[in-house]
Amino acid sequence: MDQALNILTARLLAHRFIPRRDPLARRALVDEVFREGLERRLGEVGLRLLENPYAEHIAVALKPEMEDWVFGEGENWLSNNMGLPRDAIALLVVVWALIILPKRERQISRAEEIGDTQTDMFGAEKPIAHGDDVSVGVPEDAIYADFGRQLGGKMRFATNLGQLAKLGFVVRRNRMIQEGPLLDLMIDYAKLAPRIINGALADVLKLSGTRIAVDAVVEDEEEVEED
Repeated sequence: MDQALNILTARLLAHRFIPRRDPLARRALVDEVFREGLERRLGEVGLRLLENPYAEHIAVALKPEMEDWVFGEGENWLSNNMGLPRDAIALLVVVWALIILPKRERQISRAEEIGDTQTDMFGAEKPIAHGDDVSVGVPEDAIYADFGRQLGGKMRFATNLGQLAKLGFVVRRNRMIQEGPLLDLMIDYAKLAPRIINGALADVLKLSGTRIAVDAVVEDEEEVEED
């Protein structure tokens, strides 16, 4: 088991994320002893495992108490945004709302249709769908048409979208923005979803060609975990 833990830990550190269908990743999701060993090794170096049954990947992030020690002296360090500027965070929130919220609704609906009879604590074997069947992309042009002016204009929009892709939040294909490996892992759904559903962005997303700024949503600190 030690060698398997070494391999999985090294791969997570080297690649930042791996698919949950990977044999070692699946073992960490269904084998309690193996999971505890992995979390212990990560914890010893100030890291923690990122995993939820709705995400297609697993990843690692800093423990909250380590963030200041790792990033606290940098001029660009902000505890909630991985160094992204405000317009990039606003774009991330919009993309997350347009991709993850509908995806989660589809996943929950399909799981209820299949019937969830599993009792394992990690959820790796529960009937939750992943991939293109539930995670649908959104056109870049459509987001820019509705939010481009509020998100800094054409140049800033393209720059920030490229940065989100580089960080693993999104994947860009044929001018479509699709879910990246970290989009459903590094943002706290339980905290952000109610703010979006019940808050300002809910009204924004109902409008076509809106001129309402997204900044109101960003005023509350979005929980973007630190990689």
